Amino acid sequence: MLIDYWPLLGLRLTTPRLELRLPQSDELAALADLARDGVHDPSQMPFSSGWTDLPETERARSVVQHHWLRLGNWTPEDWSINLAVFLGGRPVGMQALAAKRFALVREVNTASWLGLSYQSQGIGTEMRAAVLHLAFTGLGAEEATTGAFADNAQSLAVSRKLGYVPDGIERRVVRGEVVILQRLRLPRGLWRPALAKGTEITGLVPCLPLFGLAAGEAADPS
Repeated sequence: MLIDYWPLLGLRLTTPRLELRLPQSDELAALADLARDGVHDPSQMPFSSGWTDLPETERARSVVQHHWLRLGNWTPEDWSINLAVFLGGRPVGMQALAAKRFALVREVNTASWLGLSYQSQGIGTEMRAAVLHLAFTGLGAEEATTGAFADNAQSLAVSRKLGYVPDGIERRVVRGEVVILQRLRLPRGLWRPALAKGTEITGLVPCLPLFGLAAGEAADPS
């Protein structure tokens, strides 16, 4: 069976409201539909790559291509898992967890997007808390990083709630203008496990070699 060669297909994160896992083909298509319909106010651009400025069909296709690309390029030294986020069985967004040389560095990075109609409901906080639970409790991470542009108040508020602290700035060019990216960092000592209360990880043990870990290296290899 495919899962024997790609055990990430069996990895699940469940929270009181959400399920996070790799999407099946029809579910990936539904995520592409969400992206086609928009994930932010067109007057703003929260992504450095500007992928949401693409025409609708290309924007939807980019979700599919990026998902396949990250799976196809996966190595234990450089990985990114793009988990579909499900609410009531319906895909509502994507939550990514990525790392390079994780076995040594023990640092992960997160990124995400959420369909417009599912924003401002606490889902963004819950889904990021879930992957932080995977990182710190499941994989034994020591640090987590993320970033948001200075005008992205919603993303910055989620990060503050989860315990991140400022980690410097970067100057980026987006839509032909210079914008300020606020880097954020969450050391293990500032992580707030209570925010992931009720989150469960299943199917992790067979995946550990793909994350560059042996079974005994995971903090809680459930």
